[in-house]
Amino acid sequence: RIGVSCLLPASWHFSISPIGCPRIFNTTLRQIVVIGILAAAVSLLYYSLVVIRNKYGRASRDKRFHRYLARVTDTEATDTNNPNLNYGIVVDCGSSGSRIFVYCWPRHNGNPHDLLDIKQMRDKNRKPVVMKIKPGISEFANSPEKVSDYIFPLLRFAAEHVPRAKHKETPLYILCTAGMRILPESQQKAILEDLVTDIPVHFDFLFSDSHAEVISGKQEGVYAWIGINFVLGRFEHTDDEDEAIVEVHVPGSENKEAIFRKRTVGILDMGGVSTQIAYEVPKTVSFASSQQEEVAKNLLAEFNLGCDAHQTEHVYRVYVATFLGFGGNAARRRYENSLFTSTVLKNGLLGRQTGMTSDSPYLDPCLPMDAQDEIHQNGQVMYLRGTGDFHLCREIIQPFMNKTNETQTSLNGVYQPAVHFQNSEFYGFSEFYYSTEDVLRMGGDYNAAKFIKAAKDYCATKWSVLRERFDRGLYASHADLHRLKYQCFKSAWVYEVFHSGFSFPASYSNLKTALQVYDKEVQWTLGAILYRTRFLPLRDIQQENFRGIHSHWRSFSFVYNHYLFFVCFLIVLLSILLYLLRLRRIHRRMLRNSSSTSLWIEEGLPPQKISAAL
Repeated sequence: RIGVSCLLPASWHFSISPIGCPRIFNTTLRQIVVIGILAAAVSLLYYSLVVIRNKYGRASRDKRFHRYLARVTDTEATDTNNPNLNYGIVVDCGSSGSRIFVYCWPRHNGNPHDLLDIKQMRDKNRKPVVMKIKPGISEFANSPEKVSDYIFPLLRFAAEHVPRAKHKETPLYILCTAGMRILPESQQKAILEDLVTDIPVHFDFLFSDSHAEVISGKQEGVYAWIGINFVLGRFEHTDDEDEAIVEVHVPGSENKEAIFRKRTVGILDMGGVSTQIAYEVPKTVSFASSQQEEVAKNLLAEFNLGCDAHQTEHVYRVYVATFLGFGGNAARRRYENSLFTSTVLKNGLLGRQTGMTSDSPYLDPCLPMDAQDEIHQNGQVMYLRGTGDFHLCREIIQPFMNKTNETQTSLNGVYQPAVHFQNSEFYGFSEFYYSTEDVLRMGGDYNAAKFIKAAKDYCATKWSVLRERFDRGLYASHADLHRLKYQCFKSAWVYEVFHSGFSFPASYSNLKTALQVYDKEVQWTLGAILYRTRFLPLRDIQQENFRGIHSHWRSFSFVYNHYLFFVCFLIVLLSILLYLLRLRRIHRRMLRNSSSTSLWIEEGLPPQKISAAL
């Protein structure tokens, strides 16, 4: 027997017997009605909670797809008539030339957990607002007074595209890279001083002394890392169970619990001269020695992308290392120099003429089968003929990695914190993409075994066959004969740098080689504008707080307001119901009392003797 009772009048208590179930029908109609209303209310509440959770759960899961769709719409022309649109300008002063990029973003949504939604500005023809001039700014090292005149065409170009009313609130950053780094500090200072003096006179952009500087290779790498991860949406928060997450020990908060957030991607970029690697180090690192710790300080960057310095959810620890001489073309030159020196030495010791005449060329395993090449050095010519032995080529170039026996090191014995290979993702750009796609046609998801097979087959193919395929247009449109000739070497070089230099296992499957992200080239300048404008959302947040419509509360407490509404609704409904039932009970009691009094009067009995009579 199950007894059911609650804090209600005693007449509402009843019991249900499994044998005599029909006893429930002995309860009053009032009890059945109350039980039915309670069951309906509970069902309504449960249904509401389920519907709301599903609705907002789907919205959260679809957020990343909305983000990707938003990236597709980035190709639309920028609406310069929109008063809520803000602008920012970055000038990339490189070694061969300077480029200006104009970015734009809508008003911040007021949520301090979100970053600005920065996009590249596009003109009426939907083309990115970008302009490049030559030569590089470092060419004016001996005439710094001419630098302003050199850069004014870029600024006039930007001024024509940014609405005039927005000029005074549009930040301008002039950031100089490789070409300026090699200049003496006095010449760097003279060039920058001319810029900060003359630009405010002719343009009313938001520009101060700190907005013009020479950035380090480390800063440039961090900006590139920020730009890639921002475009991929890795700085957004997610509750999606399918989203890859990582446990992070936030720098400077060792006593606090670890947080979980979206997994960021690492980047590998191999140019013609240098190779760079950058990735997040989510957990606290340890060092094998004090010397290693000192070196690591110059390779680890800790920064906060959020607008609130006291919030740690956007604090990142990123490892950035640049290796000069490890780019594809520089590596080939190092290889040829070593080849020339060792061959001349051997010829002198053994009395041979290997490679010194076209009739007895040096057999180079890093050239395609029967391909011919020449090395010019010190007025001498060394003749090469390819044998297309991919594995031998790998063995020969392995010593060029300059690896050491010390733990946690990579190229040149430089410190490298451990990578969590089971929970990481990397993007390979420039030569990583060219070597996998231009000729081998397997760019995208990287597979070491397939790459080795394709590279081995290519190297072993006769040069005449490769030329025939090239003439038939079977390779990428921008692939040329230079690419065909050195593809074998560069394939081996990329493989060795990735697996031997950076110690990625051959089974690693989370590398994607790419030229663009979402069909566009991502510049480090995007990361620069994102980082340098990170405090701007504070202005919009303060305005939203002043108006009393903080969007963070609207977006995150909307569901909970619904919960509160339904609870209050049920309480009020039950209160009214109980009150009505109480009134009905009192009314019935009054009717019974009045009928009893009438009966006593008819029988001639005094009311006070009733109790005795009963």
